[in-house]
Amino acid sequence: MNHEVRADDGCRLWAAELGEGEPLILCHGGPGLWDMFDGLAAELAGRMRVIRWDQRGCGRSERRGPYSLERTLRDLDAVRRHFHLARPAVLGHSWGAQLALRYALEHPDRVRRLVYVSGTGLGRDWHLAYERNLAARLGPELARVAELSGRERTEDEDRELAVLQWSADFADPAGARRHAERMATPWFGINYECNATINAEDRTATWHEPRLVEACRGLTVPTLIVDGAKDIRPRRAVDSLHQALPAVTRVVLPDAGHVPWLEAPQRFHSVLTGYLLGPV
Repeated sequence: MNHEVRADDGCRLWAAELGEGEPLILCHGGPGLWDMFDGLAAELAGRMRVIRWDQRGCGRSERRGPYSLERTLRDLDAVRRHFHLARPAVLGHSWGAQLALRYALEHPDRVRRLVYVSGTGLGRDWHLAYERNLAARLGPELARVAELSGRERTEDEDRELAVLQWSADFADPAGARRHAERMATPWFGINYECNATINAEDRTATWHEPRLVEACRGLTVPTLIVDGAKDIRPRRAVDSLHQALPAVTRVVLPDAGHVPWLEAPQRFHSVLTGYLLGPV
């Protein structure tokens, strides 16, 4: 069932609800992308109540700002309140993992459990290694990515560029293009303004690692970190987060990249449901 959630400034946010049981809110990656959890939500819906949503300006939500971490945190809380959830579990992927973590730090009384999937940790020193790994995994497609990235693009070319870049997020080259095409279908168009604004905020103000390490040491919300060992974003960047959290479980999936529910679906589903439905 689709819902229209109203943020506290009136912005319309798309959301969808599926299943019954313990509630779980899913936070997609980006910033500037949209919810791509449809398959995962359908699998989980037999055992829990799953809430999906598109962040402000993205996908099926109203395309307007302002864009910031603080604004997105308030929108996430609007989603929680719309569905009358006291303490849901919250799962975030990639940028969404950072969003979910910050929501738990801001509102630990509103999060029952936190699931941090393929996040990038508490600092920003992973970027150079990521760029090198991206270039290596793109291989012969690197020239096309550089050509598309350096000029104005049509909508079809925007989608082509995204599919090429997302293909590098998968460990197995045989299935990478198929998985990336699935992520890009349906295609809603990337909100580059949202992406640039939040990433600029991230670089200058948001992720000061020493302060965040200290904050994480006081976070008592039970947390599951799930990594793909072959993610091109170096997993060492998550080590400080893992070490700082007092109530944490970490699972590394050896044959998965950045999107483990597509590349290792059975193992990911088993890990996730075992954690979310097990004893606190």
